[in-house]
Amino acid sequence: MIRCLNDTRRTLRRAPRRVEFFQGTLAHITESEIDGVRIFDTTLRDGEQSPRTSFSYEEKRDIAATLDEMGTHVIEAGFPVNSDAEFEAVSDIAASTDTTVCGLARVVDKDVEAALDAGVEMVHVFVSTSDVQLADSMHASKEEAVERAVASVERVKDAGVEVMFSPMDATRTDVGFLAEILSAVDDAGVDWVNIPDTCGVATPTRFADLVREVRQHTDAHIDVHAHDDFGLATANAMAGFEAGAAQAQVSVNGIGERAGNAAYEEVVMSAESLYDVDTGIDTKRITELSRIVEEASDIPVPANKPVVGRNAFSHESGIHAAGVIENSDTFEPGVMTPEMVGAQREFVLGKHTGAHSVRKRLEDAGFTPDDGEVRAVTRRVKDFGAEKERVTTDVLTRIAREEGVEHEDDTEVRA
Repeated sequence: MIRCLNDTRRTLRRAPRRVEFFQGTLAHITESEIDGVRIFDTTLRDGEQSPRTSFSYEEKRDIAATLDEMGTHVIEAGFPVNSDAEFEAVSDIAASTDTTVCGLARVVDKDVEAALDAGVEMVHVFVSTSDVQLADSMHASKEEAVERAVASVERVKDAGVEVMFSPMDATRTDVGFLAEILSAVDDAGVDWVNIPDTCGVATPTRFADLVREVRQHTDAHIDVHAHDDFGLATANAMAGFEAGAAQAQVSVNGIGERAGNAAYEEVVMSAESLYDVDTGIDTKRITELSRIVEEASDIPVPANKPVVGRNAFSHESGIHAAGVIENSDTFEPGVMTPEMVGAQREFVLGKHTGAHSVRKRLEDAGFTPDDGEVRAVTRRVKDFGAEKERVTTDVLTRIAREEGVEHEDDTEVRA
């Protein structure tokens, strides 16, 4: 039985987001284009398929526990038939979490049985549907694909378990055949239909059109799965929601096959901050979650990664830093703050630093500079940064001491 799509573990509606962002060119937007957003996390399945990535049993349990505690709607824990270790990990996660746990299965009897035996609450069955994958990967006819899909959906339904069906490579599949196979699994009672952009070739407008087309051929809930080969995964996921999808498959830090998937943090915060949708997820743990997955996957988070990169809330430019010191909304989105994702704002000292930032850093370090000393320290900081040297707190302290800037400890000593 499908759970209510509006279920959330946060019993109180969170405070409305600030809307300064919408006072300019977007002022005409008065209502969200999206009614609700559910998050299906596939970090432990598609994310682990990142080249050179393998999670240990303990790492899987840790990631799953954090996702569960944050209120993630579905956790795809793995591919149970893959190995004994994978089966055990999926089984343990299903038994130890409160959220819906999903297991992946090809439209093959042994895969489906392994997923059911693992005790998951949802089985995600998939089959290739594009001509190229049917011919050169699956080596099956369209008729065989439909037959196997229907049989697998019926088997999961007979077991009393929720079932999701994915026509793999949907965005490169003939629309007529896509309609045929989706209508067939719909008649078999499928609960969820996933639309995967397996090779990352969709664009937001085209993907939204595909979601609308799919809705004409199924009564199931719609889920979308976007890959990031052209950097459009998050945009495509949000376009899917705008077109009527109820859920998106994401991975933490966007890890996954090739260039990865729509990123958990980007989709959640886009929904929460730009669309004003309460996802029910504890966003204050997003940075913590990102760091856990970064360490376990051994895939470094780029400094300029949205939401969780170390530069996401950092400022060096003098104009930007001065504005943010006065009012953070000047050069930050306004509807997303570092506190909302469990991060901290940072003023970085370097070649582009201005006096306002230097003064703040000096005062934070306990110095009491006058205007002349701030100018002198700023010149030296700029010169140091121009040599591509990192201006750490120790470096700043040394420069301040050399320029004779008084420190509050000095006053206490004299007293």
